[in-house]
Amino acid sequence: MSHPLSRTTHPHLPSYPERVIQFGGGNFMRAFVNWQLQQMNRQGLFQGSAVVVQPTERGLGDLMTRQDCLYTVLLNGIFQNRTVNSQEIITTVSRVINPYTHYEDYLALAEDDGLEFITSNTTEAGIAYHAGDCRGDQPPASFPAKLTALLFRRFELRKKGFVIIPCELIDRNGEKLHQLIEQYAREWQLGEAFVTWLREENTFCCSLVDRIVPGYPRGRDQELEHELGYTDELMVTAEPYLLWVIEGPEWLSERLPLDQTGLNVIFTDDMTPYRERKVHLLNGPHTAMVPLGLLAGLETVEEVMQDECFSRFVKEIMEKELAPMLNFPLEDVLAYASDIQERFRNPYIRHELRSISLNSISKFKARLLPILLRYQQEKGILPPLICLSFAALLLSYRGDRIPRQDLPEVNDVFDEAWSRPSSFVTTILRKESLWGADLTKIPGLIQTIEADIRQLDQSGSRAALQIMK
Repeated sequence: MSHPLSRTTHPHLPSYPERVIQFGGGNFMRAFVNWQLQQMNRQGLFQGSAVVVQPTERGLGDLMTRQDCLYTVLLNGIFQNRTVNSQEIITTVSRVINPYTHYEDYLALAEDDGLEFITSNTTEAGIAYHAGDCRGDQPPASFPAKLTALLFRRFELRKKGFVIIPCELIDRNGEKLHQLIEQYAREWQLGEAFVTWLREENTFCCSLVDRIVPGYPRGRDQELEHELGYTDELMVTAEPYLLWVIEGPEWLSERLPLDQTGLNVIFTDDMTPYRERKVHLLNGPHTAMVPLGLLAGLETVEEVMQDECFSRFVKEIMEKELAPMLNFPLEDVLAYASDIQERFRNPYIRHELRSISLNSISKFKARLLPILLRYQQEKGILPPLICLSFAALLLSYRGDRIPRQDLPEVNDVFDEAWSRPSSFVTTILRKESLWGADLTKIPGLIQTIEADIRQLDQSGSRAALQIMK
């Protein structure tokens, strides 16, 4: 019987001083940020680790602690015309702090001069204002409020600030996080000197991340246990492809030399073009396929791409509705779209639609709603495939066919709206708290979504797609 992965079973693995505070220890961060830190360490460029702050009360902290914060990243796929099938034990997480049970340990991070960087991935819904957060909460509920408390402690200690690089997939993530921290600073009456310190002593970077990370290799765990010689409940699979675009000052690449490792990391003074192309052409189709695929009983992205009906949907939504709305030469965008479809077909990784469905409402708002609005404004008609996916998403949040994975307050809004089915569409489209605008003002959207929901409810998503053929 194999032993669990730990420093007892692997005593010769290196340890590194803490240089990064990382909010979130989920699959993506462990296969993206921590994996990249490891590549820098291997080349002698960084020599640092991350202390993970658990952003929610329940998380992976206990499990990570049992494994001494070690875990395996499995890279599987085709990259630069060669097959990649690698396994690597990652050693760049030092420890996990749960601020819900050890709040003073969390605030004590402010005392460490060696900590220079803060990064995060708390999902698209994580960088948001929470009206109930107060200065005395231990901890506050929202990520921005938690970070405000930590930064204020750092300020009180008269220490230098941080380089802050959020990874959440929202536009201008660094700027929005900075704005929310200043909002809490003013509400909590932390003083103008603190606000000045935030602006002058800290560097808030906007960033864009791209790597498909399916997560734990379900179905292969026993095979891998035999192959690796140990058990690892934190194993995470990822594709070899990676992109990290970081908008920041010129000196940043010297302090965080990711681009010197040969990784696909871009430091720039304007990440806007990169973001629009990636969010709308990679994340957009992911979000679009999920509710339609789940309603049809499909489980993975690969199953979607192997299904003629659904793969045609993915191809057409990318080429006919998404690509024409981007500010890139169409030929270049279509080539990028073709590459993405090849990544979706990666047979080496199991990317479950259920895992992509987490917080789907905020994902639709960030990834597909801007294209829907732009398409309607420019063409005077609604994009039919985006609308069908939108209808499937709203139908899935009825909760009777597909388990919802969203914030309780979002689910509550849908429960209330679905309690009156005849007015559901009007009620839900009017919720500015969900969409950032009253969508009932978009010409024809109510009628289109109502018709699509009826079609999906009566005939299913496959039949609805076949009708649109």
